[in-house]
Amino acid sequence: MKPGGERAHPSKSVSATELLPQKRMPRARVRLLATGCIAFLGFAGVCAQALPERAAHADAGEVDAPAETRQLEIGGATITVNIAAGRFDLPSERLYAWVGRAGRAVSLYYGGFPVVRAEVNVKEAPGRDGVFHGFTFSPDSGVLTTRISVGEHTTEQELADDWMMTHELVHMSFPAMADEHHWIEEGIATYVEPIGRAQDGQIPVESVWQQLVDGLPHGEPEPGDAGLDHTHTWGRTYWGGALFCLMADIGIRRATHNQMGLEDALRGILAAGGSMEKGWTIERAFATGDKATGTKVLTELYEKMKDAPAPVDLEQLWKELGVVPDGRTVTFREDAPLAAIRKAITEPPKARLMPAKP
Repeated sequence: MKPGGERAHPSKSVSATELLPQKRMPRARVRLLATGCIAFLGFAGVCAQALPERAAHADAGEVDAPAETRQLEIGGATITVNIAAGRFDLPSERLYAWVGRAGRAVSLYYGGFPVVRAEVNVKEAPGRDGVFHGFTFSPDSGVLTTRISVGEHTTEQELADDWMMTHELVHMSFPAMADEHHWIEEGIATYVEPIGRAQDGQIPVESVWQQLVDGLPHGEPEPGDAGLDHTHTWGRTYWGGALFCLMADIGIRRATHNQMGLEDALRGILAAGGSMEKGWTIERAFATGDKATGTKVLTELYEKMKDAPAPVDLEQLWKELGVVPDGRTVTFREDAPLAAIRKAITEPPKARLMPAKP
């Protein structure tokens, strides 16, 4: 699972001191949105602020000379994949296929890849296995870029199980936000990633809901919480943002008699030019998404959650959705009041939206 993760590997744990201090980095032309997705006590996903600031900026600025380069045509976009020189156990074809699966999941959810050009730079981590240290940024070239590390001894199964590549590509789909709204950037990536992968048949639908059952409690407000715009803890940033997305998805589907969902709002934002290539206010993004669905769900939910704790009764919500936690998996009740909404959330979208113009 993403930040909260069932797929965190014990060998990738780090000490608590490596995660602190979790301060936001100053805004810059190169803006790291999601970096250092590493495992700690079973949880993954700390942002660039958990890395030494100078090292984070240096890593973003340098580009290793690729040993291999290939262009993937996915969802109406061209994704240039650069694989740095290294000694991977797996052939490069497996790495290209892994990036391709992630791009396909994102394209399926959005009805097309979010931007017309993107770049993925894959670095080798000698002596390790697994996927880690992904981050996405907008360099001076103007081509949105994801950098991500893959261990030398990574197996094909680890690539198949990986969530991080998809999470990073989702970041390209939403406008760059001011620092206090970082939770919506991470929340969308955390929420959309498993849904897109399930829609593409990469993971079972049960896995999507198991991840939400496990992860969303970390996004609930704790004593002293001042709302999503003011409480920048790990849990509230990733899982609080994902909780906002789930409640918005349900709210849109209720308001439209299950004819539209969050993906329609996010597609509307993209259609209006709101990708990570642009900096928008959160109010503009939500108003644009609401216009696409003919509702006021995003704007009204933001007003409710931005400056106040706004806890959600998750146990009751699972009952209404027909999600029955059962140890390490979930089962479903089809007679639950919101069972149709639950099913619609993970169904592959039917309409297609081409990416925004560059």
